[in-house]
Amino acid sequence: MRFLYLGDIMGRSGRTAVVERLPSLRVELKLDFVVANAENAAGGFGLTEQIAGDLFRAGVDCITTGNHAYDQREEIHLYENDHRVLRPANFPRSNPGRGAGLYQSEAGHQVLVIQVHGQRFMNPMDDIPPAIEREMEGIKMGREVDAIIVDVHAEATSEKYSVGHWLDGQVSLVVGTHTHVPTSDTQIFPGGTAFQCDAGMCGDYDSVIGMEKSGPVNSFLTKMRGPRMQPAAGPATICGIMVETDRRSGLAVKAEPLRIGGRLSEAIPTI
Repeated sequence: MRFLYLGDIMGRSGRTAVVERLPSLRVELKLDFVVANAENAAGGFGLTEQIAGDLFRAGVDCITTGNHAYDQREEIHLYENDHRVLRPANFPRSNPGRGAGLYQSEAGHQVLVIQVHGQRFMNPMDDIPPAIEREMEGIKMGREVDAIIVDVHAEATSEKYSVGHWLDGQVSLVVGTHTHVPTSDTQIFPGGTAFQCDAGMCGDYDSVIGMEKSGPVNSFLTKMRGPRMQPAAGPATICGIMVETDRRSGLAVKAEPLRIGGRLSEAIPTI
């Protein structure tokens, strides 16, 4: 099977680009499944039901989030009532929502998506390994599921790599989100797990990680907090990673970056 993981969707610019381009990408790249991180989709802070609906109608099958998971009040309703929207699995277990979901593609593929939240330089959370082990208990690729996708929403590259190497051979893809900059380390580990340290951002790169640049630059220069930051509104680059898996094992046989539009150099996966 072939699936696409889209990096953090940032504000109106990012979500407009995804909504307009994803339907044709699904056809052009022959995609069976699409996951997108949308924790910054609502003005840079959180997600709304309307935005989630727009993304689902455009062809997203599962939405992951992260440290901005509860920034919008209505998100609690989303987590409680729509199993397609995930929050990190190592959030307190009493929190609204779930950290993993089992989904079926139109072609009948069974896909398990898991999200975890980093610990280094982030708000304290439960340990990552027990959370992933809990969500994967009794599930094996090639038997119960056709693919397993793990989103590590974290600052530290070392943490993302550690999770990737730990899970090598057990999952289809380990991909980092949160830092909004696409890394050039797209690869398949020796055990067959695809990896990219950060999928990047779907947003305007004439910015400071997606935010209109004058505010962050002024704060950097003066050490003073200014008005609430706003997402940059220029043309967005859609960033992500496409993975093709082996039909029997679920391990990756191809992993290629995706960058389309906006300011970054273009990278279109080959078919």
